[in-house]
Parts: sequence; C-alpha cells; structure tokens
Amino acid sequence: MFRKNLKKDPELFQNVSEGLKRLYRNKLFPLEDTYRFHDFHSPALEDADFDNKPMVLLVGQYSTGKTTFIRHLMEQDFPGMRIGPEPTTDSFIAVMHGEQDGVIPGNALVVDPKKPFRKLNAFGNAFLNRFMCAQMPNAVLESISIIDTPGILSGEKQRISRGYDFAAVLEWFAERVDRIILLFDAHKLDISDEFSEVIRALKNHEDKMRVVLNKADQISTQQLMRVYGALMWSLGKIINTPEVVRVYIGSFWAQPLLVPDNRKLFEAEEQDLFLDIQSLPRNAALRKLNDLIKRARLAKVQAYIISSLKKDMPSVFGKESKKKELIANLGETYHRIEKEHQISPGDFPNLVKMQELLNAQDFTKFAALKPKLLEAVEDMLANDIARLMAMVRQEEAAMPSQTVKGGAFEGVMTGPFGHGYGEGASEGIDELEWVVGRDKPTYDEIFYTLSPINGKVSGAAAKKEMLKSKLPNTVLGKIWKLADVDKDGLLDDDEFALANHLIKVKLEGHELPAALPEHLIPPSKRGSSLEA
Repeated sequence: MFRKNLKKDPELFQNVSEGLKRLYRNKLFPLEDTYRFHDFHSPALEDADFDNKPMVLLVGQYSTGKTTFIRHLMEQDFPGMRIGPEPTTDSFIAVMHGEQDGVIPGNALVVDPKKPFRKLNAFGNAFLNRFMCAQMPNAVLESISIIDTPGILSGEKQRISRGYDFAAVLEWFAERVDRIILLFDAHKLDISDEFSEVIRALKNHEDKMRVVLNKADQISTQQLMRVYGALMWSLGKIINTPEVVRVYIGSFWAQPLLVPDNRKLFEAEEQDLFLDIQSLPRNAALRKLNDLIKRARLAKVQAYIISSLKKDMPSVFGKESKKKELIANLGETYHRIEKEHQISPGDFPNLVKMQELLNAQDFTKFAALKPKLLEAVEDMLANDIARLMAMVRQEEAAMPSQTVKGGAFEGVMTGPFGHGYGEGASEGIDELEWVVGRDKPTYDEIFYTLSPINGKVSGAAAKKEMLKSKLPNTVLGKIWKLADVDKDGLLDDDEFALANHLIKVKLEGHELPAALPEHLIPPSKRGSSLEA
C-alpha cells in the first residue's frame, strides 16, 4: 500500500541531499536487496554517502608525486604524511577537515556513522590496518576531502603480498568520489600490470578521470613532446575508448622549475586543473544524482539477470549441472535480456567477473521477477529524478558561488602572479601611461592613409584595414565594438590605435575581454566613457 502511494503521488523533498536519500531507501534499495546487488557489485549506500563533501582520489605508481601533490594543494603537511623516492605511502589515507590535527585508524573509521567509509569493513583487517584518516584544520579541506593511495608497484609478488584486493578497494572509492586523478612521472612511463588492472577497474568512471603528467619540468620540450605522445598511446590501449582523457602537464610542487622553458604551459595547465577541482563543490549534488542513476540502471539489469537464472533452474533434479550450464551460457542470457527489455549492452556488468561471482551463489535462493519493484525504480528514473534535477539548479542559484579556497588555490587568484596578469588585454594594467600609446605612432601612420574626415575614419575604411589581420569577422566585430568607445560608428586616431592593439592581443593567442578594461580606455575618452 505504501509503495502504491509512493508511485501515485510525487515525492516532496526538502533539498537534493534529503531527496536522494529517500529515493534510494524507498525505491532503489528494495530492488538491490531482493536481487543481491550488494553481493555482486557494491555495498548498500548510507546517509553519509549523500552528505559527505566532494572527494578527490589520487592514484599512481610509486614516486609519481601523489603525496607531494596533496601537500602542494594544501600548502601544509598532514598527519601520517611520508614522502620519498622509495614506495613510502603504504596506506590509504583519507585527508579530511577536522578542528585539530590527528589520525583515526581504519578500524575506528569504519564504525563512525558520520564518515562515508563504513562499508569498507567488508575488505577485512588486512585492508583496515592500511587505512586511516588524517584530520586537520585547513581551508582547502573545508570544501573537499582527498584520498591518498599506496604507490602501485610492478610484479605479481607485490599484488599477492598486499593481503586485500587493491583494485576492488579502488573501485569502491571510484564509485563514491567526484574526481579521480591518475598521476604519471614524466621520467618513468612504464605502466605495470597492477596499474593496468587498476585503470581497467575504473573503466565505468571515465567521466571522473583526469590525468596529470607530473615532474615535467625535469625534461626538455622535445623530450616532453615524446613522453606526452607515449603516454597518450599507452592510455589509449588500456582505457580502450575513442575519447581522449584530459591530461594536465606540469610540476605540482612548490620548488623552482629545473627546466623553465615551458613555464607558461605549466602555469596554464595548473590553472585549468585548479579550476576543475574548484568546480567540484558546485557540481557535487549533480554528481551524486548521476551516480544514483548509473546505480539504478545496473540494479535493473541485475534484477533481470538473477530472475532469468531463477526461472531457468529446474525445481527438483539436476540443479548443479544446470547451474554450470547457465553460467557458461551467461552471454546468451545477456543477449536475450538486451533484446527483450531494450537495454543497452553498455549497462551490463562484466561477463567474466559475473560468471566468477555466480559460481559461489545458490541459484535456488534467487528471487523471481517482481514487477512492482522494477516499476518503483522506473518511476524514480522517469519522474523523481527530473524533479530533483530542477532542484539542483535552484539550489545552485540560491547558494553563493561554491568553490575551493585556501592553500595553492589562493596563490593563483589575484595579484601580479595571478594567471595571465599583465599579459594580453591585461598588459599595462598597473602602468600610469596608456599601454596602447607605445605603438600609437605606427598606428597613426596607417590611420592618416585612410583619409580621415573631421579626425575620424568610417567603418568601411577601418574594415578594409582590419581585414588584413585575417581574423574572422566575428572576432573583428567584437574588436570594433570594444574600440568604438563613444559608440558613434566611427573611429578617431585613439580608437583606431586601440582596435589595432586588440588585434595584436588576439593574434598573440590571448582572449579578448568581454568589456573594455579601464586601463585600455583612451585617456581622451575616460571622462565621457564613464558618463556613458
């Protein structure tokens, strides 16, 4: 009766987080529980999974600079931190905000209902002894949490000696984090077997994945081009998708650059990566919504697979032989479900992994298909999610701009060392003289060849000269708008010089400003432009 009401009347939610919790508990969890989703794919979600701050997961081979990268972001050491050329980080460390410095060991961490780690309990003591939370007061950690991981080593021996399924733990984190950063060292690009396995385990989360080619200041430009090409080729083979993963190149620590030739490139790349990380709090609710939709689609497929296997099982004799036959022919079951229910092949779980997991299951205890459970999830995807999506937009509009602040993020925001300061349209921003005046004599010579009338040239005359830059009309139109300060449809000598200055800015590869900055307004126009 309760579920029928749920379906008829639209759910009313106070906020997105509370809405996600209720939808999961009331509509998706019953389906997951009935068809053993938690035994096959992922433990049940808890309230903390919906309430927690955005998380960034750092993954990479040993000595690629993962821990140093965290230190660079926060500009502060964190408890339990160890840095060195040998494999120093041997634990998963969740770096989170706290009022005081301190370390919480793994066994204590997985019983804390306020932390989103309770389900890691399933990986056992071997893992929990290698898991901890470093808490500290830090401005960066007020907006995000960061997960440092053990350096990935090469060789079969290392994987066996861990005592827990490393790839499975990373997959658990990947489902719950907002960003996965894969770090590579420009000096050693060899991708070990374990690293390949890890990247494949993250396969369904390419949308969260970013790649950082670290320590790029230690090689020359020519070598860097070769290393970048080799990295893209290697990643293409492992990730096996037509889309290219975004790669950020740089040297992510607070030390002088060894080879400063690519300084500008590194600054631009760091700025892009920082903007990407800073957007996480703003997009956190949308990410959780997206992950819930992904989970619901997989739970539906799981229900069809389990109920299909149950239906094909004999009621009395030959159960064991039929089970083996069904596991061997699981691919055919996938194909049948795909056609019958119009499900995309990409929504199905990995065939080999599913066959392995089914071996340990008792098929006779599987549940038959219950249409009401599937209808509730269909209703959630068709109606409730759409309403929550509208609420996400409303919450974003109502809240002040959410962004990551503090640490290294402050150093690149403002002042003379801010990205692009004093370059392009910002050139001359803190000078007393009008920056365009430097080249004005050259521009004046051209201006007077255009036969100005009453000290001004017409749009047609200026257009003929401006077209020589070979810039597209859309760009030249914007330059004209910016340069015609008094909006009279003509250009005087100052405005013409300004137009040429903006053309130079664009030809040098910089972006044009949306509005003319104050330092570029010709001195003769400053009073009138302010009045206008």
